[in-house]
Amino acid sequence: MKFTPPPEPEPELDIASLIDMVFLLLMYFMVTASLVKSEGDLGIRLPGVVQQAVTVDLPDEQIIEVREDHRVLLNGREYGRHDSPDLPQLVTTLSRFRVASVASGNKALITIAAENKTKHQRVIDVMNACAAAGIESITFGQSSD
Repeated sequence: MKFTPPPEPEPELDIASLIDMVFLLLMYFMVTASLVKSEGDLGIRLPGVVQQAVTVDLPDEQIIEVREDHRVLLNGREYGRHDSPDLPQLVTTLSRFRVASVASGNKALITIAAENKTKHQRVIDVMNACAAAGIESITFGQSSD
């Protein structure tokens, strides 16, 4: 008896999976590729004058130096006597400074810069002079010497 094998089906190629792979590769390259701008497309802006939207009020600040030998200096000028806790000339000068600052629309600031071995009482004398002149904004700094 002669046995005949069943006919073999014709081999087919499944195109659906190939199309899916092509689209996946296309999407991969589109996402990872960077766009390159040509030189003519670069928007370079040169620096210029910029109008300020809000005015900035800078406070007026004066630095009062208090030295070890009890000298009190404002702008290089000495105020008061070494042995006196009262500083009437400093009070007058600081009062004028406060009035000028208020007139210009700024806040009057005082920085007290005392040397390391200055007596605390002399710094308190300067703070009392600032209070008598009506100046409330006082900060402390280090003396440059």
